[in-house]
Amino acid sequence: MDFLKNKEAKEIVKSIEKQWGAKLDWTDKYFFIINNKEKLFIVNKEISSIEFEKLRIDKLGLYVAEIKDHHIRLSIEGSQMIGPLAKKNLVELDEDQMNSWMQGKDLDIKGDYSGFVILKHEKDYLGTGRYSEGKIFNHVPKSRRIH
Repeated sequence: MDFLKNKEAKEIVKSIEKQWGAKLDWTDKYFFIINNKEKLFIVNKEISSIEFEKLRIDKLGLYVAEIKDHHIRLSIEGSQMIGPLAKKNLVELDEDQMNSWMQGKDLDIKGDYSGFVILKHEKDYLGTGRYSEGKIFNHVPKSRRIH
């Protein structure tokens, strides 16, 4: 795991703002960590007071996104943090669509969306999917799907 430099963290925040229109103050509150699988984690800046030399740590922080080819795919928790601030690429689902999504199915939805979209049902943010040509492709991990 690598702690990202402030400049790299600001680029990620800029990408989030570009994709979802969400203005974040995350670089003031969190350190960004990326692992070798391109998964992005955030951790409170107060962690700097801990002496890591005395600890054996396997994981650190909250998993919020995966970054591949300069595209950010939010985790469910990442969508819950960014969703309330999103101004675009936010898809409201009805009850049937929400149930299909949580079962791991792709959705047929027309709209003015691009790239990864955040899915929402009432007050719940359900994660992100990739929108392309009237279809949202599901990225809910199998272990988190409802059967």
